[in-house]
Amino acid sequence: MTDWTRASALEMSAALRAGTVTSVELVQAHLDRIAGVDGAVHAFLHVNTEDALAVAASVDADRAAGVDLPLLAGVPIAIKDILVTKGMPTTAGSKILEGWMPPYDATVTSKIRQARMPILGKTNMDEFAMGSSTEHSAYGPTHNPWDLDRIPGGSGGGSAASLAAWEAPLAIGSDTGGSIRQPAAVTGTVGVKPTYGGVSRYGAIALASSLDQLGPCARTVADTAALHEVMGGHDVMDATSLDQPVPSCLDAARDGATNGLKGVRVGVVKELGGDGYQAGVKQRFEEALDHLRAAGAEIVEVSCPSFVYAMGAYYVILPSEASSNLAKFDSVRFGLRVERDTIEQTMGATRAEGFGDEVKRRLVLGTYALSAGYRDAYYGSAQKVRTLIQRDFVAAFEKADVLVSPTTPTTPFKLGERVDDPVAMYLNDIATIPANLAGIPGMSLPSGVAPEDGLPVGFQILAPAHEDARLYRIGAALEKALVAEWGGSLASMAPELEVTR
Repeated sequence: MTDWTRASALEMSAALRAGTVTSVELVQAHLDRIAGVDGAVHAFLHVNTEDALAVAASVDADRAAGVDLPLLAGVPIAIKDILVTKGMPTTAGSKILEGWMPPYDATVTSKIRQARMPILGKTNMDEFAMGSSTEHSAYGPTHNPWDLDRIPGGSGGGSAASLAAWEAPLAIGSDTGGSIRQPAAVTGTVGVKPTYGGVSRYGAIALASSLDQLGPCARTVADTAALHEVMGGHDVMDATSLDQPVPSCLDAARDGATNGLKGVRVGVVKELGGDGYQAGVKQRFEEALDHLRAAGAEIVEVSCPSFVYAMGAYYVILPSEASSNLAKFDSVRFGLRVERDTIEQTMGATRAEGFGDEVKRRLVLGTYALSAGYRDAYYGSAQKVRTLIQRDFVAAFEKADVLVSPTTPTTPFKLGERVDDPVAMYLNDIATIPANLAGIPGMSLPSGVAPEDGLPVGFQILAPAHEDARLYRIGAALEKALVAEWGGSLASMAPELEVTR
């Protein structure tokens, strides 16, 4: 009997079209897997059992009737709890939104429904996407399926863990400073941050509006490409949405896997490596470069000197924008309300009880940075650094078609190891943050496991704005070489979780 939870999304799609399996069978297999292992992983905050099975049944009925269906129709998916979903609770991992039922769908949620993809549920995340480990969720941490004592990355650790635990074949995440790519790296999965504006943010609960971007997550480059094409496109409801065609991501992935990389210039970013990077991470990165050379690529070194200021600029811009965006949680319009004698006291008590420590830390920092007398010195200066980083990228892309680096400096650290050290936690995103500041697309895909601890290592690819398809061409070529070396996907090498009922 086939274990469909171990198939890729495109394999599931082909089997559905061939009549080898039904969507109801696929959904039920994943619901059973969630019931068996999520007590240990805690990837999901809400499991959408009845609706997912109902959508699957309607897809099966239409397919039997000869209706022409979208490519991924009937393939189940998990959605990060940052996206509003009508009929399902949306909390953004925060107590202040506990039990909130949105009256509408986000644009990306609507696209998933239009693609006839059954939604398995909502995945856990750091509160309002503030974190790098999914330890800052008000509903408890998510655990890495490779080692349940370790973090799955963040803020989208729930989406990444659901893939690594075989609970879902596809997932949606959001990336403000690496929250798709960093969890992908430490769970041995694939995650992509599209060009800023390439995927609508309407209905995504905002953290930092100039940095946030929704994106696809999967276990293979081709699956991620197929989901990207479902999610992308112009949206009149999002003022920052690009009015451009969706990139041909799946075709690019197939081209890279078939034709190699002859003539492609791959730039190694000098500033995204060196001291502070784990030995095994550097080793796997160098080995991946060798595979790219073997596929025909030319490897060149590029320098982006302003990247050394990216972390400081990011942690001024993000808290400042978060301070503005989270002002809506005022105890009056929706969400938690802690009654006191006056509205000011009610608002203060509600926020004190409803927000976690990391959210409070960043809101205080952001409010200070935007206060009278300090805005130009802090927020204004950070935006100037952002411009320098964007210029560095422009110069680097004149020398290379894509830029590459390790996705994270280390393999996943243990739960609790950095939760009381914010600076150490923030440094986990040192290689991913520049892409968000510049608005360019980025991918993380598995490059193996570190020899010293046997835990996953990620390889990051960055492309110029609007050139998302390049990520998939390079990524698919590298993935093909690595899978041939490993004798299978990296996901299949993870330790098997104990199934409980």
